[in-house]
Amino acid sequence: MKQLIPLAVALFAVGTDGFVIAGLLPQIAADLGVGVSAAGQLVTAFALAFAVSAPVLGAMTSAMDRRTALLVALAIFVVGNALTAVGPNYTIVMIARVVTAFGAGLIGAAAFSAAAAIAPEERRGRALAFVMGGLTLAIAFGLPAGTLIGGADWRLTLWAVAALGVVAAVGIAIALPSISLPADSLSARLEPLRQPWVFGVLSVTVMALAGTHLLYTYISPALEGATAGSTTTLTVILLAWGVGNMIGNNVAGRLADRYPPHRVVSGGLAAAALMLGVSPLVVGSLVPAVVWAVLWGITVSLPVVPQQSRFVAYAPSASAVLLGLNSSAIYVGIAVGGALGGLLQEQLTPARLGLVAAAVSLLGVLLNAPTVKRRTAAAPEPAPVTG
Repeated sequence: MKQLIPLAVALFAVGTDGFVIAGLLPQIAADLGVGVSAAGQLVTAFALAFAVSAPVLGAMTSAMDRRTALLVALAIFVVGNALTAVGPNYTIVMIARVVTAFGAGLIGAAAFSAAAAIAPEERRGRALAFVMGGLTLAIAFGLPAGTLIGGADWRLTLWAVAALGVVAAVGIAIALPSISLPADSLSARLEPLRQPWVFGVLSVTVMALAGTHLLYTYISPALEGATAGSTTTLTVILLAWGVGNMIGNNVAGRLADRYPPHRVVSGGLAAAALMLGVSPLVVGSLVPAVVWAVLWGITVSLPVVPQQSRFVAYAPSASAVLLGLNSSAIYVGIAVGGALGGLLQEQLTPARLGLVAAAVSLLGVLLNAPTVKRRTAAAPEPAPVTG
């Protein structure tokens, strides 16, 4: 597990960067002179750029060992955050977020493929959960801390995230061994999308994250009734959500090793739909909002690790490319959720976005049903590729 620590640190940096913008939307919108919905599209642009660039850059760097690829990705990530921090207007900040996403996308694909390569088969679920724990810790601690710092100046938060990227790079250079995997092309990376089972499972990932981020992207205005505009109070609720994510991630890893992962995915999506459905009833008061945030955090984190375990079990020799595609699907979901949430604010108040988010999560349950049957012996296994 010691070799996985720098990977988790890298994901902590990426997670803090990707999630913290949602907690800073009012400050960013005011500083850049745009509406909250427009500021929310910074999250959408980051997620979409991440999803599209990850397989492309992954193919371009597939001949590199994972350590080198991660160091290159972290360098892009740090530069992108620095540009975001000094961006004088909305356009420059938007471009900087896209640059940052290029680095973040490569980090995600390389980190998970490295973890899958290092871990023995019987502990793969826990290894992936450990690396995913970097994202979970970012939600639990990086997000609230970044939101609190951003209460004074949102740009300081981006400088702090850039510093995290530097720390992660040092850890990668010192602790991670050289991990070489067969080189591959972009077409080879996208080939699994032609397989119905793979495409179906990726669709479930998209729905899971879209449901979460349809509300989460606009969590700050949604919680206005409970926080009364207080950054400190918002930080407390976000911390509760992050703690819930940390609990759920740990539980998900163990459940994925003990039970059929598709059942964990369906159960998590159904529970998340319930939490999202009741959100309009609880986000107006502090104590109910804190309790709800913990439960919501637990439920939304349950499907993520089992989805990864399913791909590793489906085609172990091609786990790198499948995990890379799943990472892209995660950010497609974030982009879809953020964009849909922005559009719906003309019809719904932010506090009621959870109702639509619940419907999206339930759609994920329905999409998961046809993916229960495992690949048969006659089904082709994707060619071995890197992540």
